[in-house]
Amino acid sequence: MAERADIKDFLTTRRARLTPEQAGLPDFGGRRRVPGLRREEVALLAGMSVEYYVRLERGNASGVSGSVLDGISRALQLDDAEHAHLHDLVSAANDGKRPSRRRTRTGYRQISENMQRTLDAMYTVPAYVQNGRLDIVATNALGRAMFSEMYVDEHRPANFARFLFLDSRSPSFYFDWEDAARQTVALLRSEAGRAPHDRALSDLVGELSTRSHAFRTRWASHDVREHRTGIKEIHHPAVGDLHLTYEAMNPTSDRGILFVVYTAEPGSASHERLQLLANLTATNPSAPQDYPSR
Repeated sequence: MAERADIKDFLTTRRARLTPEQAGLPDFGGRRRVPGLRREEVALLAGMSVEYYVRLERGNASGVSGSVLDGISRALQLDDAEHAHLHDLVSAANDGKRPSRRRTRTGYRQISENMQRTLDAMYTVPAYVQNGRLDIVATNALGRAMFSEMYVDEHRPANFARFLFLDSRSPSFYFDWEDAARQTVALLRSEAGRAPHDRALSDLVGELSTRSHAFRTRWASHDVREHRTGIKEIHHPAVGDLHLTYEAMNPTSDRGILFVVYTAEPGSASHERLQLLANLTATNPSAPQDYPSR
């Protein structure tokens, strides 16, 4: 039943955000009872009967083909992350099995010694490994130093979502807390589609929903995204403002985790501050959270 409800809520929220004009349909005016597109308009754009689309939006995904989902994705103008999420939701509703391309899971576990050595060798850039629940599974010294505020709390594993929504330090740590919150929830929502039976993920979402109104309202939006490349802007307590870019990669040995590396533009103030943080880390590698505030 939860999977069927997720399909309904996801399609409803995607439909509500798209106007007839944006979809290339004529708007004959008059009062519309629902925001965005009507169900019959989505069905028209997707090339299917209204009855068929209504059945799917109510969560009945039995026998729905990939081509049908592709048509709905085009009609609702879904991006790649949303398109993949819709496929995941339908797969979970049908039989609880993940597609082979997404079969690996993201339980908290130790990484291989070789991967840890690779992390440790990258001493000039912050790098870490995270799972789909946004737990930090492993990190190098500079990565731990960069996110030292997350390690003040003794809860382990350190988790980006828990820090952002439950730790009073997060609003001063992130330049744009609202954007970080929106992206974090969207990443967790994507993972929930891939791993609907992950008990640890369900527990995390339940904890955040119970303790954080900010999380609860964003979770209801059903937004999703993938974590591949982007910009991270933070205020570090030791070295000040850092404007960094990141790349996230799936190790070939385990697609259930991401290898994330941050860099700064050479010659920039952020590059100099990152070098300073590396020097501080080299002299005090065991307790990066004890740096004096700046």
